[in-house]
Amino acid sequence: TNPRTTRSSENQSSGAAMDPLAVLRDYAARGDLDKIIFNGDDVLFGDDYTFPANAPTAFTSKQSGRPYPLSAAVFLAQHNDLKHTDFLQAARLRRIPPVSLPDRKTFLDFLHFGDSSLPSAEPLLPSSFAQDAHPPPPPPPPENEEGEGPDADDASTAHVRALERPLKDRNAVLDARGRDFLAIYHAALRREEDRLRNKDAAPSATGRHEPSAAAAASLANPKLDKSLGDGFVPIILVPSASQTLITIYNVRDFLEDFVFVPSDEKMRAMKGSPKPECVTLQKKHVRGAGGPVAFEVRDKPASLKADDWARVVAVFVLGKEWQFKDWPFKGHVDIFNKVIGFFVRFEDDSVDSAKVVKQWNVKIISISKNKRHQDRPAALEVWDRLDEFVRARS
Repeated sequence: TNPRTTRSSENQSSGAAMDPLAVLRDYAARGDLDKIIFNGDDVLFGDDYTFPANAPTAFTSKQSGRPYPLSAAVFLAQHNDLKHTDFLQAARLRRIPPVSLPDRKTFLDFLHFGDSSLPSAEPLLPSSFAQDAHPPPPPPPPENEEGEGPDADDASTAHVRALERPLKDRNAVLDARGRDFLAIYHAALRREEDRLRNKDAAPSATGRHEPSAAAAASLANPKLDKSLGDGFVPIILVPSASQTLITIYNVRDFLEDFVFVPSDEKMRAMKGSPKPECVTLQKKHVRGAGGPVAFEVRDKPASLKADDWARVVAVFVLGKEWQFKDWPFKGHVDIFNKVIGFFVRFEDDSVDSAKVVKQWNVKIISISKNKRHQDRPAALEVWDRLDEFVRARS
């Protein structure tokens, strides 16, 4: 016979094999569930017992009638505080057969309240596990006369590894639910833009990088808006309505950092601060010679004077006629001959959302709701179209 290993010589001499579920319930009653360790193909109950992890138990599935292995029962006992969906995912990550929701309450009642009515038509006897029992890990080997040597180190390492309890695997470590890495993504984009901006700076004779002519001009006149060519700062108009994708709150993120951030998130981040009257954008990638590198963004056309209207070069349209009320133009044809229009929409929005806009001479820019890496090409397309329009107008 191969009797179950127990914590007392009396139990060993009796030759009676222990029921792993009875041992599990005893550990639960004592609050020692954390002492149960998965070790390879075995389950170690402290220094008391060792059972095969795949040993069938008297705990069976109501649906299939098949017995759950010991690993499933132990894993449920140790993680019964998890929501069932989280429990199923955690069990699959550990490659442990998960306990179904209908069987969960039955087993927990048995575990905590001593209810012995497990759904088993033919309960397995404890003796059926006797041939699958394994002895617990051996005690630490005695040191040699000097307490050193490679054999002693290897034996000690093997003993420590035998007692290890894996807490996470690579899949669990990579699980990032509930975490937001958007701020890290923004910081990485800014670092890349700074690297590209400084890439063309040539080192001087002393080995130091001298600022470019545009940077030197901005340092000499920090209060002046930077501009090239025509000597004026163009204006971009955005809707003041909150239902549009691009507003004065998030236009800088989109056109300067090439990332779409919902307006409501930007408003919450402002924590009650007043809405800005004007936002100045710095165009980071100037393609070709000339062209303005600074733009003003406003959302109150009624506050513009005649000189301001002469500087308006672009508008983000809402798709509503009332957006152009009291504008100093004769109609849509006149507006979009003198001002380039953009309509930003989600790529999976219905066709009806752009039905009116398609009748106007505007450029439709589609972005994704979730794929933020696609924001950069969309923003660069806005800049390309705007550059062409400004060059043709000048």
